[in-house]
Amino acid sequence: MDSFELNKILGAILGTLLFVMGVGFLAENIYQPAHSAGPGFDLPASPAEGGPGDQNAGPAAPVDIGTLLASADPKAGEAAAKKCAACHDFTEGGPNKTGPNLYGIVGEKIADVPGFSFSEALKAHSSETWDYEKLNQWLISPKTFAPGTKMTYAGDKDDKDRANLIAYLSTLSKSPVPFPAPAAPAAPTTGASSEAAPAAPSSEAAPAATSSEAPAAPASSSEAAPAASSAPASSEAAPSSSSAAQ
Repeated sequence: MDSFELNKILGAILGTLLFVMGVGFLAENIYQPAHSAGPGFDLPASPAEGGPGDQNAGPAAPVDIGTLLASADPKAGEAAAKKCAACHDFTEGGPNKTGPNLYGIVGEKIADVPGFSFSEALKAHSSETWDYEKLNQWLISPKTFAPGTKMTYAGDKDDKDRANLIAYLSTLSKSPVPFPAPAAPAAPTTGASSEAAPAAPSSEAAPAATSSEAPAAPASSSEAAPAASSAPASSEAAPSSSSAAQ
């Protein structure tokens, strides 16, 4: 093969490559991909996911421990406590394990179980008592209640599960500590004003207004006196509507 034939082959290959590259550049210019989808619409999120409407809602208020214990089931708590039996003993006079014995824990001083070495994090609460509210806080998150605790339990965010377990712990005593009374429901604030607004157009105010216009009609002097006596009713109706609006 002479050099002329070789040059033709190489030229054909080079020409093909240039053609392919040119077609690619042309295609990119014609069918340029969109880098922006343009204005969009945010779909409303479900209540579980949260969304822009929930920004001002704030965190949910914790449920009162007295309210939780009012419907707690100690039997269900006893079943749930079986998962804690690897580290705790629940019998009177039972031994300490990885964790302290929990018999009679309700109402006892924190970090005060004989024969067990507590962490410094719990000893910082030694002046406090394991009441129902403290137990609830502890079971929600031990590391939040006592940062640095040796307890590896992550906590339980389910209100019903915690209440059942605490109710079971309360039975581990010869004289169980009574449950606290449920908190009284909060008085409605916005509901009262919204209900008072429709009361402004009183049904009694309309007859009073018409009666005040009665003297304008031709009437005898004997009929005018009752009409005049009905006029104060309209003056009394006005304060009632303003007080309802407040």
